[in-house]
Amino acid sequence: MHITRYTDYSLRVLIYLAVQNKRLTTIQEIADQYDISRNHLMKVVHQLNKRGYIETVRGKKGGMRLDREPTDINVGILVRETEQDLKMVECFSPKTNCRIAPVCGLKSMFGEALQAFLAVLDNYTLADVIQDQHRPQLLRLLHVA
Repeated sequence: MHITRYTDYSLRVLIYLAVQNKRLTTIQEIADQYDISRNHLMKVVHQLNKRGYIETVRGKKGGMRLDREPTDINVGILVRETEQDLKMVECFSPKTNCRIAPVCGLKSMFGEALQAFLAVLDNYTLADVIQDQHRPQLLRLLHVA
């Protein structure tokens, strides 16, 4: 299983905003702190806003902040929403070219593994990611005042 950069960046944005305590934050600030592309983040932020995870404020003093409490952001749901393709193997696709797909047991095994993976993530929220005991370290590592 491989999580895409898009999901990774979505999680990083939410983590960064969660430690901000509702302070407006810019895309550039997040890009600088994680040393990642501002252009990639623009797409991520747009989708997070569309899905109701964050609130964006336009204008010179604008930015973004979480639009939900960290306890209300489920990691499993976020992964399902941000991953375009959770098909682990070709036979998950209806148009597979694999000759043995009709009789191969791998499809069900990988399917079960994927469901278990997502079930574990369903047990966690953003609040679990930014645990209170780690908040001071997160603030320091992300250079948040």
